[in-house]
This record gives sequence, structure tokens and C-alpha cells, in this order.
Amino acid sequence: MMLDLFEEFCALTLSSVLLWTASLQVGNVLPIFQMPEGTIICNLEEKTGDRGRLARTSGNYATVISHNPETKRSRIKLPSGTKKVIPSANRAMVGIVAGGGRIDKPIMKAGRAYHKYKVKRNCWPKVRGVAMNPVEHPFGGGNHQHIGKASTVRRSASHGRKVGLIAARRTGRLRGTKTIKED
Repeated sequence: MMLDLFEEFCALTLSSVLLWTASLQVGNVLPIFQMPEGTIICNLEEKTGDRGRLARTSGNYATVISHNPETKRSRIKLPSGTKKVIPSANRAMVGIVAGGGRIDKPIMKAGRAYHKYKVKRNCWPKVRGVAMNPVEHPFGGGNHQHIGKASTVRRSASHGRKVGLIAARRTGRLRGTKTIKED
């Protein structure tokens, strides 16, 4: 029974990928190879058939940069600015996710932050380690609020000690320019 439903779903998914007749309008879902370069898209699939994983939060969008018909892959610019090469058969929705500008409005007071994070997870308020007592945090204690030791810690440290910069490859300010390799 379940196997039959799964096979039917796979057949429908494959046929829906192969037989697209929708036009390039906002809200339509199309495979990326049917979209011209420069198209603004959202909710695009990272792997073919995963139903959308990238560019999904409010006001976000990705951009189709180029297509490579020989390898059947497309180059996409993600909201973070990174460029990613994904299969051209992956589907995406044309347009931008609603709710843009949500983070532009300042929270302004602690009560709004409290209610915002209450429905999400227990991550607010954040108390700094140096403001704690030495029994509560490795950075706590002392007559001044300072760490008092190196903030980098090895990967094999015990769980209570593993705070700060864990197995840091480098620390300090980023200096110089990062070179991006072009295809």
C-alpha cells in the first residue's frame, strides 16, 4: 500500500518536472533551466526534488546568473551573496518572499524582544560569560570583567571548558581582500 503511494508520488514528481507549461510569472514554480538569466527567484531546491530549501525567509530572493547546457547545471546567486552551482532541473518559484523589511524596524524595548524570542527558543537574554561567577562559566570571576586566559580552546576540551573560540583556525581582524575564483 505505502509502496504503491510512494511510486505514484515519484512518478507524479518526475512527470511534473518533465512537463512544464507554466509561464514566467510571479508565483509560478518552474525548473531553473526554463528561466532566463537575471530572473529573481525564491524557495529553490538545493537538490532535485527536495521541495525548496534556499531563499525562503521574509524578503529574501536568489538570482539566476547563468546556465550551462552541457553539464545541465545553473549558477545561482544566493541571498548571502555566495554563488552556488545547482542542477538545472531543480525547481524554484518566481518572485520574492513576502514580508521584506521586517528586520529594518528596531525592537526598541526589552518586552518586544522577550515576546519575539519566547515563541522561538530560549536564547534571550544572553548573559556574557565574564559577567558570571567562576562556578557558572570558565570566563567568570575576577575583580574586573576580563577573560583572563586565551579565548581559543582545543577541539578535544571537556564540555564545561569548551567555550569561546572553539578550534579556531585564525583569530583577529580579517585583513586584506578575499579572492573569488571565477569559472
